[in-house]
Amino acid sequence: MRRWFVVLAGLVLTGIVLWFSPAASLRAGAPEAELNGAFRRPEKNGWTFVHLQGTPHQIGFQNGYLLAPEIEDILRVTILETTHDNKKDWQFFRDAAQKMMWPHIEQEYREELQGIADGVNAHGVGMKPGAKIDLWDVVALNAAEEWSYYVKEYDRMHGIKAASLATPEHCSAFVATGSYTKDGKIVIAHNNWTNYLDGERWTIIFDIVPDKGKRMLMDGLPGVIHSADDFVENSSGIVITETTIGHFFGYDPDAIPEFVRARKAAQYSASIDDFARIMKEGNNGGYANTWLVADAGKNEIGELELGLKNVALKRKTDGYFVGSNFPINEKLIREETDFDVHDMSASANARHARWEQLMAENKGKIDLAAAERFLADHYDTFENKEDADERTLDGHIDLSPRGSEPWQPPFGMAGAVQNKATDAKLTAEMSFSAAAGHACGMDFKAADHVRAHPEFAWQKDLQRDMKAGAWTTFTVAK
Repeated sequence: MRRWFVVLAGLVLTGIVLWFSPAASLRAGAPEAELNGAFRRPEKNGWTFVHLQGTPHQIGFQNGYLLAPEIEDILRVTILETTHDNKKDWQFFRDAAQKMMWPHIEQEYREELQGIADGVNAHGVGMKPGAKIDLWDVVALNAAEEWSYYVKEYDRMHGIKAASLATPEHCSAFVATGSYTKDGKIVIAHNNWTNYLDGERWTIIFDIVPDKGKRMLMDGLPGVIHSADDFVENSSGIVITETTIGHFFGYDPDAIPEFVRARKAAQYSASIDDFARIMKEGNNGGYANTWLVADAGKNEIGELELGLKNVALKRKTDGYFVGSNFPINEKLIREETDFDVHDMSASANARHARWEQLMAENKGKIDLAAAERFLADHYDTFENKEDADERTLDGHIDLSPRGSEPWQPPFGMAGAVQNKATDAKLTAEMSFSAAAGHACGMDFKAADHVRAHPEFAWQKDLQRDMKAGAWTTFTVAK
């Protein structure tokens, strides 16, 4: 079997040298007790479905074992992106995971995180003899979305003058119900905006049955305990998504990591109030988001704008909430962001305007098909024309002649990388519809883009094409 080695220039993976090979996911002699009931299905339209069940350690072990090749791969990508963008070596983040985050992670999720490391190492796929991925690599991987917040705070506390780290803008999303939807019931949808380098790997569908709490169906990265981008529904009919608050600053290193609270909220919420309570408790400000939530049973929708200092919850039984990285609360804008609400050429504001247009134009007609259509939208409200760029709901930052702060280098090879949508009927069946790549059907060609933009040569060894896949319905295993 051919093996290949990727050298990450200037990076040392804590003395670990990893090899990757396209090995099978299951091996003879697999530990039956840990893998009992778990399985992985063949790729479908760009997505890989995995079913995990059992105790926290079992669920983690199954994640690590079944997705070992993908976890090794995404860890390389995460190390490359995180160290390049934050100008810190990987050991800095491993140390922060151990000393800053670990004391604030409860036992249930400690066991699951350890299980992921154990599962990858038990599989051993592609690894050089004696090499291992350890717990701190796994915790640091799970916290990937929080590191830019932490580094800004760390540098401020230590008097380090560093280049400003703009908070990456992630995602476009909406939730609607009542007079805005075709059947009067909930519809919710989301697309993930991120660098193509990690986004083209954001293609796992997790079906998780924990021994405590709710069953969950969610998208995610391999090796994570939460969705991370986020789109998740649980067996109580709660559907959760979010968009990042743009230009946000603030972080509390003595509080609970966002990835832990997000997973706990998905696993234990039976209402919008449950969700808000869990997310607010121990809030560290990391990955500060405007969360959109639907309670399909009550036909109620909510919006939780979760800053560090300023938190606001709204709810409706008739209406909509939209998200595209714009902050809402005036006090939050003033105290926790440097966001310019008046710049309508900015991506977040232009997309906000487009959401408002679409909600008004489609009132009473919004259904799953409309949601899928919205996520493929290429109308630029600043230019007042169709033009796939950083200001459209289906973001194509790579096609924009401007880039879009904060999507300037090193962030510029980015855009919408995958999409999810559901309605009340699908939620009742614990199902949702998903499309990998751009919802518009446009493929991303990595080699062409790197040739045109040599400033991204640092990505080329790990960059790959991102093909657009058909909308596909995924349902929990029977």
